[in-house]
Amino acid sequence: MGHGSGPGHRLTSEERLSLQALVRSGATYEAAASVIGCSAMTVQRLVGRSGGLKSRSVPRAAIRLSALEREEISRGLQAGISCRAIARQVGRSPSTVSRDVAAGGGRTRYRAWRADARACRRARRPKLPKLVSCGRLRREVERRLLQRWSPQQISARLRTDFPDDLSMRISHETIYQSLFVQGRGALRSELTRCLRTGRAHRRPIGLPTGAGVLKNMVLLSERPPEAEDRAVPGHWEGDLIIGKASSSAIATLVERQTRFIMLCRLPDGRQAEDVKIALAKRIGSLPGLLRRSLTWDRGKEMAEHVRFTVETGVQVYFCDPRSPWQRATNENSNGLIRQYFPKGTDLSTHTQRQLDRVAAELNGRPRQTLNWETPSESFARVVAMTA
Repeated sequence: MGHGSGPGHRLTSEERLSLQALVRSGATYEAAASVIGCSAMTVQRLVGRSGGLKSRSVPRAAIRLSALEREEISRGLQAGISCRAIARQVGRSPSTVSRDVAAGGGRTRYRAWRADARACRRARRPKLPKLVSCGRLRREVERRLLQRWSPQQISARLRTDFPDDLSMRISHETIYQSLFVQGRGALRSELTRCLRTGRAHRRPIGLPTGAGVLKNMVLLSERPPEAEDRAVPGHWEGDLIIGKASSSAIATLVERQTRFIMLCRLPDGRQAEDVKIALAKRIGSLPGLLRRSLTWDRGKEMAEHVRFTVETGVQVYFCDPRSPWQRATNENSNGLIRQYFPKGTDLSTHTQRQLDRVAAELNGRPRQTLNWETPSESFARVVAMTA
């Protein structure tokens, strides 16, 4: 690089590029000149002849190596110092220095100006998507999508089919973005129909659903231990099964200890007030010792849970978001109930008497978990004990 040469020496092309990188990264003329071994006036003339150096449109993040730090790395390598010792000098981790050296061609070929220019090129945005720049890769991805392969299967299999060709590597996330993200459509939009969901946009897990959060919820973690181990009867789990076009519903209740099922017709819809009235009427008909608690998910149909508790004395506990296993008894019962009320049917056509007949039939089935006793027998025994 010509380090240490006199102030009047002629700059090489590498030195000019290095000076430009130093000034662009924020170094003063004097600091840049001391690195190269020229005068500050030489740097000023270079900048003047180029019409001034435009600063980077996006400031370099502190986590990124600067041109000055790369100069220190280059000098250390020329002096035969280890990457770990150089890292201590520049205040960076050894892995940061060793990665930059490896990317710059190794100890013998590393040059600060070249490494900095490469880093600047790689940092430019927006980048040309890989599926645009590599037609062979795009054709392989499209062919496999047409065969109904998932993006994850495609990504994994390309590594197996082309083990020595790095240009044929792509992550499943990149494939999804090419299909879904507007402006990155490197793949044909009609290929979204080849995905298992068939959707043209994503529905990420964990994002807010817009349903809102119920007020004054008592969480499941506060439910008494007696309910968890099913030692005491009177702890219920509940949910709604939804009918055709989400326009009708049936409320389902199951007692945790005996697995006894009750069904509630919702003739006026599934608004919070309607659900509260139906559940209060149904649970209110039970003996007091069989009305201890009710566990529900966070559906907005339970927005009136405080009034329900006041009217019935039954405390409502709410599960964690997206945790149906916390109502496992009710989830299992809903699967049995769906045998009678399939998805996509109008549930408003069923009378309460019909719902009671279905519940009686389900409660008349012997259960292995009850030592082959039926829920009706188990519940009747519990009722007799509380009478």
